[in-house]
Amino acid sequence: MYDVKYMMYDRLQSYTSYTIHHISRISLFLIVTSLSGCLSSKQLGNNVYLLTSQTVRGNKKISTESLESLIPQKPNRRILALPITPPLWFYQLGLRKYNHEAAVREFQAKTNEFEQQSQQLANQPDALKKLNRQYGRQLKRLRVKAEEGNWIMRSLGEPPSYFAEADAKANAAKMQKYLSDKGFFNAKATYKLDTLRRRQIRVNYLVAENEGFFLRNIVYNIADPRVDSIVRKSFDKSRLKVGERFDFDNMSGERIRIESLLRDQGYYAFSRQYIRATDVDTVRRGNDRRFRDGLEPGDSTRRNVDVALQIVNPPGKSAHPIYHFGEVDVRISPDATQPIVAGVSLDTVKRNGITYLLGGRDISVRLLDAKIQVRPNYLYSQTDYRDTQRQLFVLNQFKFVNLNFVDTTNRLLRTLITATPLDKYEATAEGGATGLLYQGKGFPGGFGSLIFRVRNLFGGLETLETSVRYGLEAQTGFVPDPNSNRAVYTSQELGISSSLIFPQILFPGPIRFKFNRYAPRTQISLSYNNTYRPDFKRSLLRASMAYNWQTTAAKQFSFLIADINLINANPGTNEVISNAFQAQLDSLRNQGSTVYLSFRRSLSSSFSFAYTYNTNTPGQNRRANFLRAVVESGGTTLNFFTDAQLRNLFNTTDTTGLQFYKFLRVNVDYRHYIPLRSRTTLAFRFNTGLVYGYGSNRTAPYEKLFFAGGSNSIRAWLPRRLGPGSEWPQKLDDQPVYNPKYPGQKQLNYAIEKPGDMIIEGSAELRGRLFHLGADVNGAIFIDAGNVWTLTNNINRPGTVFKFDTFFPQIAVGTGVGLRFDFSFFVIRFDGGIKVWDPARRIPDNNKPDGIDDQRFILPKFSFNRLSSGPNPLVINFGIGYPF
Repeated sequence: MYDVKYMMYDRLQSYTSYTIHHISRISLFLIVTSLSGCLSSKQLGNNVYLLTSQTVRGNKKISTESLESLIPQKPNRRILALPITPPLWFYQLGLRKYNHEAAVREFQAKTNEFEQQSQQLANQPDALKKLNRQYGRQLKRLRVKAEEGNWIMRSLGEPPSYFAEADAKANAAKMQKYLSDKGFFNAKATYKLDTLRRRQIRVNYLVAENEGFFLRNIVYNIADPRVDSIVRKSFDKSRLKVGERFDFDNMSGERIRIESLLRDQGYYAFSRQYIRATDVDTVRRGNDRRFRDGLEPGDSTRRNVDVALQIVNPPGKSAHPIYHFGEVDVRISPDATQPIVAGVSLDTVKRNGITYLLGGRDISVRLLDAKIQVRPNYLYSQTDYRDTQRQLFVLNQFKFVNLNFVDTTNRLLRTLITATPLDKYEATAEGGATGLLYQGKGFPGGFGSLIFRVRNLFGGLETLETSVRYGLEAQTGFVPDPNSNRAVYTSQELGISSSLIFPQILFPGPIRFKFNRYAPRTQISLSYNNTYRPDFKRSLLRASMAYNWQTTAAKQFSFLIADINLINANPGTNEVISNAFQAQLDSLRNQGSTVYLSFRRSLSSSFSFAYTYNTNTPGQNRRANFLRAVVESGGTTLNFFTDAQLRNLFNTTDTTGLQFYKFLRVNVDYRHYIPLRSRTTLAFRFNTGLVYGYGSNRTAPYEKLFFAGGSNSIRAWLPRRLGPGSEWPQKLDDQPVYNPKYPGQKQLNYAIEKPGDMIIEGSAELRGRLFHLGADVNGAIFIDAGNVWTLTNNINRPGTVFKFDTFFPQIAVGTGVGLRFDFSFFVIRFDGGIKVWDPARRIPDNNKPDGIDDQRFILPKFSFNRLSSGPNPLVINFGIGYPF
């Protein structure tokens, strides 16, 4: 009977699998047919094709990305290179219920209604302002509907992209010209068409670059002797180099360089139009003799280009005119953009030849004078002009800053600088919701903050900013509740911080004036933060002082000359949980962990230097780099005393007194962004760091250690739960968690934060736009790898120390997908990660020959049926902004 029952079960299971398999195939076929057949041949008409693919082939030196950027037509998006175009299907679905003429009429009617009502309220500014806000949103919505279609067409769909052979011919011609401009004068570009099913077409652009031409001689003919002298002294910075391939962009860049060079030398009226390429001679002649003599690189088949650049004088003049700055007036008042009214007096102050009209504002003229590079009778400089505008703008004291030349007679540029101050007092409120997803359950939370800002506090263009923040959030605890086994706690955070920002380097002596061009700032901060949890209470008092300056738009420097932290910890709000937490700290201490030091009274002081290089501009999808390097030294001044003297001074014992730290720390974070399409980016990140603690504690403060895992790190692990090395993330009783629903499946408990002295991690992420739904909904596919390690060996924690011969298998790997809701001013991010390689899963097993059950490659254990409970659960990360 037993055999019969299971025989019937096997047959039923086999039949069910067969049926489901074929139903799935039929369903997939129907979906493909429906989504690919969204436009029938009758709808398209004769000789009309959908453009579904474009490729560029044959190029070797010039990047495909550069050539594809010359193609304005964008093909309809497909799935996995199949003839399936869901956005086009949704567009046609929305088009069935869309009436363009009715949408235009509705928009026009609402516009007329607004104009009539606004005329009636012409003399009522407040009512007119309210009317503008009311109708502004309605008109914007109706205009978008009239221009782009209904919600389905705009958010989920995309209009059909039709193929036109005239476009393909024009694109091939543009490619050929582009290649010629890049020095491939004999290049050819053609196209080939491939017709796909259901009236779809693919365009293949075929490129033959042929041989490039290289610069052999560059001759400058400059009519003005002074201009000739200035240009020739700057040849080392020329964009044109002998021996390099001819590039029209370099020719244009050289013209721009010379223009900027001369405009910084008083040539206000000079423009690149005076620079002409009078001769571009392409020669193919044997240069083997010159090659043998070492006069130029190449061989007898090398193509050469001789270029002649001419800088002519203005018509009818023997030289270019030179300009100086004339009178300089600075006008600062709420109505600075309005003309000066006769009879209205403004506070007038003169300093270094500049006239300041302050409009009743108590502003330090000395500090303003340090920001203004434009000086009477100085030679005109375009850089001084731009630096002045930038320096005044970054003060964060003015709404508008304008520089205008109101008179240019006698080659003197009379300059008027106008600035409209921001409000002296400003208060803003911020708030938001947070959430924690743990083992398939969601735990909500929230936070709120109030920010109060005072500008020009002492009349020296200072800014005082004070903020108060309160948060009530769910967080995973270090230990579960002994009574209920609950692992998620409610954490309260209350903090207040205040910072005073000075627009200068506060330092005695004249050295501070050397930073005037670099938008210097001195920031003095004081903050106090309290955290209340069932397992512990912790307070942090922090005082810091930092210098910041920016040499270019991409390069920033920060020198934190003092960062003092006083930390205090007490038992938590729940006595039972707090005692269990303290017992866990004691157990970890016995294993060699230094986590317990973070929950004792301690003093940490340090200074650091940071350099940031960032060419990434928000909202622009272009190739960019980001580099941040930080070097920090902690407890440096304590080295003047012995450890015994310090322990006596702070009453430090093994269990009581004030802890102190000495450490060195370095961290390097590098990111690289590669645009693949207009809204598709490939982003890379590499982050590494090392902290070395010395002195009696032989460690650094908890906040200065490195952690792996979380929304901005290895996303397949919970925050701060990865590592160190291959240490097994067991509970204190050395027992992994078992799921009673799936016996035999071990799910390790990553409940304890795992700090390390060293970190190596990297990420690669493909980002692209999916559709628009109130905001741009972007998708991502990512892979993360990395770990943290300790520097000292501990027999109680094997596998945690970094070694060159063992660290590579200890690098954890995770992968996953993400959704990002881009609201322009902020981004909400959800990332789901699963583990691929978990270095900790070398689990002791006496049934194995070597006593180890190697389960490090854990990707096959992921299952959609057990997203939160299996041995490889899905880890959901929530964040604001992009991970890198």
